[in-house]
Amino acid sequence: MLESRAMGVMGANCYIFSCPETKKAILIDPGAEAKRIQRWVLEKGYQLEYILLTHGHPDHIGAVDELRDVFGIKVGIHAGDAGMLTNGKKNLSTLFGPLITVRPVDFYLEDGQNFMVGNLNLSVLATPGHSQGGVCFLTPDGLISGDTLFAGSIGRTDFAGGNYEQLIDSIQKKLMVLPEDTLVFPGHGEATTIGQEKRENPFLQGTIK
Repeated sequence: MLESRAMGVMGANCYIFSCPETKKAILIDPGAEAKRIQRWVLEKGYQLEYILLTHGHPDHIGAVDELRDVFGIKVGIHAGDAGMLTNGKKNLSTLFGPLITVRPVDFYLEDGQNFMVGNLNLSVLATPGHSQGGVCFLTPDGLISGDTLFAGSIGRTDFAGGNYEQLIDSIQKKLMVLPEDTLVFPGHGEATTIGQEKRENPFLQGTIK
């Protein structure tokens, strides 16, 4: 089961992917409001196993350290973004607000990696472009796309580490090959589907092969 709540002034979507039968769960992109996320987890009775990050920008990592300590769990990010966590200049927090840094992660995510969450599976799709270590997560409920793909838009590539051609290539090769009815749950805003983005996303018209 996949649930989301928008957190912080940037409204970044934080996700919990859980197995209803076992109550085991993974927390994805806890960007802010650690106490609110903690209450959410406790009210639902989830047993968190990991914190996984789609990328290293501050609106997606701000509550990581407090929650990793509260729940005693490990944190993973792709190696391409690992350096962003400990460096406010690299993660851009020095440009947009208060300095945000996070202790180094416990493990690195890799393309094709699988996590069993109780009886359910979550797969890692490496999708660099918005950042060099950007990833998406494919679950039975749909795709958690981070800031790679949005409803009607794509991630910004004008920040350090961004690359427009690389992002489009990632979306083409990793996301647009999924079934058209696959639900897409982005890092900001409302959900969409792969088919809707194929047909209507202005950034993808003429790029789908």
